[in-house]
Amino acid sequence: MSKDNKKQDIENYSPEIQDEAPDTQTVADNIDDTVEELSEEEKLQNNLAEALAEVEKEKKEYLFLMAEFDNYRKRVTREKADLLKNAAERVLLGLLPIVDDFERGLAATADSADNGTIREGMELIYNKFIKYLESNGVKEMQSTGAAFDADIHEAIATIPAPNEDLKGMIIDTTQKGYMLNDKVLRHAKVVVGE
Repeated sequence: MSKDNKKQDIENYSPEIQDEAPDTQTVADNIDDTVEELSEEEKLQNNLAEALAEVEKEKKEYLFLMAEFDNYRKRVTREKADLLKNAAERVLLGLLPIVDDFERGLAATADSADNGTIREGMELIYNKFIKYLESNGVKEMQSTGAAFDADIHEAIATIPAPNEDLKGMIIDTTQKGYMLNDKVLRHAKVVVGE
């Protein structure tokens, strides 16, 4: 086929091709619609991503809040238990001077042989007090001869140690110390060797 024939054929088919070919405006409108649909889809994707991020953030905050509440609940329970355990502290602390007075009275009547019944009565009362304190968790500290511990002892004096073994040790106890459930109720007043 020659060039002229081809050209002739194209011209003959041109009206048909032109009828079938979309016009430029339609193609542009279709492209705009497609771009609009894509941008709408992108907006929806962005909104979904933002919503998922917000849900994740709220979930983390919720878990943090739950953990914080659980810690608070445990702390309050522990504080209540400590309060109940040591609730009588003030009352028991008030009884300790009475015990001290009984001990002094017993020491004063120890030399007197004719006051045996007085001493016997005081010992009975003293033993009742001690049993009552022990039943409430109060224990006497053993301090004379022990190493000085500033957490449980109060040094009121220091004296030269009679020998090297007694340096830093408690030589004498002037006032007994007491513990309440492994907590210092009253510090022991002691004399320490130096």
